[in-house]
Amino acid sequence: MPGCRLAGVWDDDVAEVTGMTGVLLAVGTRKGLFIGRRRGGAWEFDESPYFNAQAVYSVAIDTRGGTPRLLAGGDSAHWGPSVFHSDDLGRTWTEPARPAVRFPKDTGASLERVWQLHPAAAEPDVVYAGTEPAALYRSRDRGETFDLVRPLWEHPTRSKWVPGGGGEGLHTVITDARDPRAVTVAVSTAGVFRTTDGGESWTPSNTGVSAVFLPDPDPEFGQCVHKIAKDSADPDRMYLQNHWGVYRTDDAGAHWTDIGTGLPSTFGFAAATHPSRGGTAYVFPINADADRVPAGRRCRVFRTADAGGSWEPLTAGLPREDHYGTVLRDALCTDDADPAGVYFGNRNGELFASADDGDSWRQLASHLPDVLCVRAAVVG
Repeated sequence: MPGCRLAGVWDDDVAEVTGMTGVLLAVGTRKGLFIGRRRGGAWEFDESPYFNAQAVYSVAIDTRGGTPRLLAGGDSAHWGPSVFHSDDLGRTWTEPARPAVRFPKDTGASLERVWQLHPAAAEPDVVYAGTEPAALYRSRDRGETFDLVRPLWEHPTRSKWVPGGGGEGLHTVITDARDPRAVTVAVSTAGVFRTTDGGESWTPSNTGVSAVFLPDPDPEFGQCVHKIAKDSADPDRMYLQNHWGVYRTDDAGAHWTDIGTGLPSTFGFAAATHPSRGGTAYVFPINADADRVPAGRRCRVFRTADAGGSWEPLTAGLPREDHYGTVLRDALCTDDADPAGVYFGNRNGELFASADDGDSWRQLASHLPDVLCVRAAVVG
């Protein structure tokens, strides 16, 4: 579908939309991308999803330039996976004539999906993509074309990466605003890897993260990391949700410390951080790997305000009855407002939002397809 244009339903023309400050919310689902925008306290959503019948695993809202750019990783059962971009807040979309992300022939691999799209913190035009099979790609033109980062693809440990139940995906990319050469990635069945030389070499960074499902629970690599989120105040601090275990690093991933005490379960998929309050992070605990429903069958986001020293459940406005909506790894996020908006969607097709750092919630949608990813940002 080269050059496809998907019309949205907005009350204003493009100039007014791109010129007005508000919160843009992008919700990738199993059957398309839903876009909403908040003006004041009111939310407006487009009438129909974009990329109808495509699974949208990854979304990025790139606000680094004068005009925000949306990126979406779609997965068509007929056309295959692709990366689309929009420069008018989703009103129209463009797909490159050639696939933006593709494996070179000599790799013998083919792209299954794009798990992550990440605008680099220190380079205005650079966007990273994480894929399945697990690989990292770098774009220098804001996501229109990508190149494979070969040193990670050719890492000497790669032959020992074993796909898990969810496949072998590179699902998290974290960049450093202080140094464009420093990049941290997470792979669902290989763990955390880090480069400090722009991707020329990569080091496993999993010390302290336990792999209770392996014969050796403390391997150099092989952890099943589900998500990493970066602290807003301390650039060397990150939070990690593992297959089992919640951890924190204060030295850019060299060592990890268990911070799961106080949570009803340390199994889960999602992790997010407050955009401006250091030491504040959010997780959504799941009962167990063999019982993938909310911990205690209660819909609860847990927040720490002291870097994992303690946790509090956030429940005001969330369902109080037994609940079975699993929140996936990229389906919990924050925006960059003050106070912060916090958002999550689940596999029940429900979408929830908080406009006050998570203290209270409202349901924005129900009966959506499975929610795969959620992204939000102040635009305008």
